[in-house]
Amino acid sequence: MLPLAVILRGLGGTVAGSDRSYDQGHTPEKFAWLEERGFALFPQDGSGITSADQVLIASAAIEDTVPEVARAKQLGCKRQTRAEALSELFNASPASVAIGGTSGKSTTTAMLGWILAAAGRSPTIMNGAVMKNFVSDTQPFASAVVGQGDIFVSEVDESDGSIALYRPSVAVLLNVSLDHKSMEELRVLFGDYLAVSGTAVINFDNLEARELAGRADNVISFGVDHRDATIGIEPETALESGEGTTAVLVDRRTDTAHALRVPMPGAHNLSNALAAIAGAVAAGVPIDEAVLALDTFEGLARRFDIIGTSKSGVTVIDDFGHNPEKCRATLRTLKSQPGRVLAFFQPHGYGPLRQMGTELAEVFAQEMGPEDHTVMCDPVYYGGTVDRSEGTARIIDLLHDHGTSAEHIATREDCGERLRKMARPGDRIVVMGARDDTLTLFAKGLLDRL
Repeated sequence: MLPLAVILRGLGGTVAGSDRSYDQGHTPEKFAWLEERGFALFPQDGSGITSADQVLIASAAIEDTVPEVARAKQLGCKRQTRAEALSELFNASPASVAIGGTSGKSTTTAMLGWILAAAGRSPTIMNGAVMKNFVSDTQPFASAVVGQGDIFVSEVDESDGSIALYRPSVAVLLNVSLDHKSMEELRVLFGDYLAVSGTAVINFDNLEARELAGRADNVISFGVDHRDATIGIEPETALESGEGTTAVLVDRRTDTAHALRVPMPGAHNLSNALAAIAGAVAAGVPIDEAVLALDTFEGLARRFDIIGTSKSGVTVIDDFGHNPEKCRATLRTLKSQPGRVLAFFQPHGYGPLRQMGTELAEVFAQEMGPEDHTVMCDPVYYGGTVDRSEGTARIIDLLHDHGTSAEHIATREDCGERLRKMARPGDRIVVMGARDDTLTLFAKGLLDRL
């Protein structure tokens, strides 16, 4: 909601809002920054809705019982979801690039946005995470960029079905795997997404994504391993270190090679880089410029974000991993380097835990080694009507069934204390979860304790 608000205001709108987190005192620095920039903030009691001329934009998590919603209905205000408002702006842009897929959207959006900015296209960018390349003293929460050019870049979400609202000039598809919806539903959503695009950029390493290529009229493919991908990697050239990955990129349209450096570790980030390059090429950026721009990409907040290393030699990492695919990528990256992994996981809701809990447990069981340990707290909950009858304990039982070392500790604070006591030199503690900006504060506090 914050990046959408920033873009709307940047385009000349008057924007005000309310938020449960504001009322509960979470992330006060973020709300103070909004107020300093002219966003009026109201308690979530309906007091901000005063005229039928206002438009109420509410995220999917907001129930009809929230006072703003009731007041807007009473006055006859137009109501939109976040995605409806965003898609109107996106579809009205002369040129547009959408980034879809189960995982990797925010990183790829930031990479692609940075490539376009470096190429002088001055894009407007809508992201779900803070993009470090665009952070400044006046823009500390740079999850959005309001550009002066004619191109709009945005990640698009399949979890609520809203991906169907977008009509992109270029549609990037990173992967298709289980998250908030069934595989059958995802195939329909992503297939339709490709069908309405001008050009589809598809990950041929992902079987589900590759099998949807027939839905698109024009395809540029990418892949680290797939030998028929339009933009790929020369075999055996990828070299990974803790600082990132180097490889020889091959453009099979012209049979040319380019030296690529991705300053982020993990095979998934090499794939994200190829997606961003292919998407930029589809949008008209020369491939050599796209490759060069990624050398100065700085990454995202909460995407394998190394908070620091304690004097005792314990490293704390903050990460957005919350679904099976994202968690697998993070854990696999950690396990590619020496040292024990202590994983803290905060489920991002009771509903998602029910939907993907079994698959999540399988990922932790498969990726964590016998010396590693997982600690999970109760799901994040800010209020509302969600069914809370099934929680974290079920996931821990599943992990125990797999023979995996794990425990459920209800509160995050107690989890932190448990991790502090367990940690020893050389360990990596990864803090994982979504929908909660205070996880970064928790990670920083954990480093302070250590």
